[in-house]
Amino acid sequence: MEAAGLAGFIIGAGLLTMLLEHPDSPVHQSMRQSPLLRRVPLGLCLGGYIAGVVYSPWGQRSGAHINPAVTWTFFRLGKIKLWDALFYTLAQFAGAIVAAQLIKTMLGRWYAHPSVNYTVTMPGRGATGPELAFMAEFIISFVLMFVVLIAVNSERLEKLAGLFAGLLVGVYLIVETPYSGMSMNPARSFGSALAGRQWPALWIYFTSPPLAMLLAGEVYRRLRKSRMKGCAKLYHCRDKPCIFCDHKEGPQYPVKEAAA
Repeated sequence: MEAAGLAGFIIGAGLLTMLLEHPDSPVHQSMRQSPLLRRVPLGLCLGGYIAGVVYSPWGQRSGAHINPAVTWTFFRLGKIKLWDALFYTLAQFAGAIVAAQLIKTMLGRWYAHPSVNYTVTMPGRGATGPELAFMAEFIISFVLMFVVLIAVNSERLEKLAGLFAGLLVGVYLIVETPYSGMSMNPARSFGSALAGRQWPALWIYFTSPPLAMLLAGEVYRRLRKSRMKGCAKLYHCRDKPCIFCDHKEGPQYPVKEAAA
């Protein structure tokens, strides 16, 4: 489920980027004067995809991490066991690799075009590109993880965690993409880098998002230790068993009894 969730994101990102950025695409030609405008449908579609994965039956089962940095942050918070975290990470990388290779095999000429470039996440141009990309990835990753932790640990906000995550991803894709390519995900970046054989900037996406999300977890734990009630799922449906809560159905919050 984790592999398929990230694979779907990478396939969607690849197809949308080809549609919006390849010079032979009629969609690109109709919006070629405005890169910002072309990123709006990208953000809407992929942000919607993230929210859809969270609330999908598979997302309700796995927790819809689809990101090693998210998984290891929950591990640091004691919400997921070591073996589960390891296999989640392997699945996420497998999904990213298979998806990128699939697009490369089927649409190689379009996928390889310089305007698409295998959807490799790269720093913006200029002397400060790598440093700025590192900082940008750190900030957006920290904010995303902190918001998710607030939501999943709140009885009032827990059902909105997927919407918050999707909204932030959508906004980031529209606004932040020129600075770092908007990854927040080591597995996602590795899949594209492997397809394009482009490694120089990969260190940014293997260091900045995990460090930022781990820091977000530490900050949240220290500020709101008494409110660490949620588990490692972004959406905890009551009718789905949970591997993080000893296979109990539903979140740990007590069900309020109806007034007599």
